Amino acid sequence: MSEVGEMDDAEIRARGLEALYRALRPARAHKFLAMFHREPTDYVEISRRLYEGQSIEEIFDRAKKERSSQKL
Repeated sequence: MSEVGEMDDAEIRARGLEALYRALRPARAHKFLAMFHREPTDYVEISRRLYEGQSIEEIFDRAKKERSSQKL
């Protein structure tokens, strides 16, 4: 498995789809992907929802932990 910093676009895409399929199962994952082609996406609003109530320190600490766990 490649480290996060060493992944090319194809590997990022493949691993992202794998995670999406595991989380939503194939039918819902396809529906989710289709929504990106039909509707404009407000990435700022998505980010606000994802990180709501979290400090910058908490976000960075979690990112550091995730990155170090992927190096194992």
